[in-house]
Amino acid sequence: MSELRARLQADLKTAMLARQALTVSTLRMAAAKLKDTDIAARPKGIEAVPDDEIIAMLRGMVKTRRESESQYRQGNRPDLADQESAEIAILETYLPQTLHGSALDAAIDQAIAASGAASARDMGKVIAALKSAHGTALDMASASAAVKAKLAAL
Repeated sequence: MSELRARLQADLKTAMLARQALTVSTLRMAAAKLKDTDIAARPKGIEAVPDDEIIAMLRGMVKTRRESESQYRQGNRPDLADQESAEIAILETYLPQTLHGSALDAAIDQAIAASGAASARDMGKVIAALKSAHGTALDMASASAAVKAKLAAL
């Protein structure tokens, strides 16, 4: 069993014993989504997905909740928006710290130098270099936007 999978299960058990309803429901949703992900991977011969796929799944769950939170705020439903925000906070505790700000800029500069990128056409090379160097520490949406901006300035 992977470390992240074991941590999710252990935290679910702890939250159940402490009667933390929101944490229990959020972790149960994550566990159900993880089970669905495992089942979807079975035809490929994978019995249990690795941690990097679990992280991608959790990032997808966070993204969905952010979109819902935004829609609830626009629809003047602060109670539902607050619940989505609380679920995001719980799910983010299982995600690795992502590069942002000056650390992301430095990583992008390194990737541009390593790949020899000269224009926006080389974006794929830069993204590939970033992924291989930093993997799960990247939020691909913000990283690709930053890469695009830096390459446009070249």
